[in-house]
Amino acid sequence: MPSVDLMIEAQALTKRYGGKVAVDELSFTVRPGQVTGFLGPNGAGKSTTMRMIVGLDRPTRGSVTVGGRPYRDHPAPLREVGALLDAKSIHRGRTARVHLLALAQTHGMAPSRVDEVLALVGLEEVGRRRAGGFSLGMSQRLGIAAALLGDPAVIVLDEPVNGLDPDGVLWIRTLLKSLAADGRTVLVSSHLMSEMAVTAEHLVVIGRGRLLADTTVDELIARLGVGSVLVRSPRATELRDLLIRHRASVTAPEPGLLRVSGLAAETIGDLALAQGLAVHELVPQRASLEQAYMELTRDAVEYREEERNGS
Repeated sequence: MPSVDLMIEAQALTKRYGGKVAVDELSFTVRPGQVTGFLGPNGAGKSTTMRMIVGLDRPTRGSVTVGGRPYRDHPAPLREVGALLDAKSIHRGRTARVHLLALAQTHGMAPSRVDEVLALVGLEEVGRRRAGGFSLGMSQRLGIAAALLGDPAVIVLDEPVNGLDPDGVLWIRTLLKSLAADGRTVLVSSHLMSEMAVTAEHLVVIGRGRLLADTTVDELIARLGVGSVLVRSPRATELRDLLIRHRASVTAPEPGLLRVSGLAAETIGDLALAQGLAVHELVPQRASLEQAYMELTRDAVEYREEERNGS
C-alpha cells in the first residue's frame, strides 16, 4: 500500500510534431480513490498524453506532474508511478520472471516481490517461459505486473483489456476497482465503452488533442445521453406516423412496439392522447455511455475521417 496519495495534473499540456498538434492546451486532474477513464477517438492524443505523464515524450509547452513534480524528478519512479503503455515492449528473449527481476533490481526490490506480482496477475505458472512467446493477453498481464511491481500510488494503463478473454476482462475490472479503493490514482484508457461504464467513476474525454469533458460517467450521460422511449400501442402504425411528423426517430422492433428517440416520454403521451391513440406502455430507456460518448466526439471523429480521406 502506498504511503501517500498522488494526483496527476496537466496544465495547458501541448505537444507538436513538426506542424502537427497532437495535444493542444490540455488541462485536467486525475485524483486518487477512483478509476478515471481516459477516452477519445483514434488519434485524439491519448497515448501521447500518457507518454508525457511518464516522461517518454517532452511537452512542447505546458506541464504534467505526478504528486507535484515531473515523473523524471521522482527518485524512485517505479514506486510512485506504475505504467503499461505497450504490452509488447519487452525483451522477447527474457522469461517473464527475469523481465520483472531486471526492473526490480533498478529499485532495490527483493526477488520475492517479483513472485508476488506474477501470482497477482495469474502468471506464476509461466514465469519461466520466454515472454516473446506470450499471447497478447499474457503480455498484457505481464505489463500490468510490471506496473504494479513497485506498489505505486499512481497507475497509468493504456488499453489494458486488449487481448484479454472475458475472464481476463472481469479480472482487470476488479483489479482496477480494488486499486482505487486502496486510495490509489488510476488512469486507464479504453475503446470499450461498455467496460468503462462499469469500471470508471470519472472520465476525461479528449478529441483532436483538446479537452471535451472532465466529468463523472453519470453526469456525461445525463448531459449528452440520447436515450429512447419504448412505446407499446395497438395503433402503433398511426402513432409512428404522428411521431415522425414531430421529428422523432422511430423504429419498430416488433409489431405493436416502437422505439422512439428525440421526444420525451411525456411529450409522446400528450401527442397520443390528443389524437385519441391508446398507449399501453411508455418506458423511458436510459442512454448508454457509448451513446453519450458518440454524441460528444462526433465532430472529432468526423474531422479524423476527413483528414484521412484528404478532404
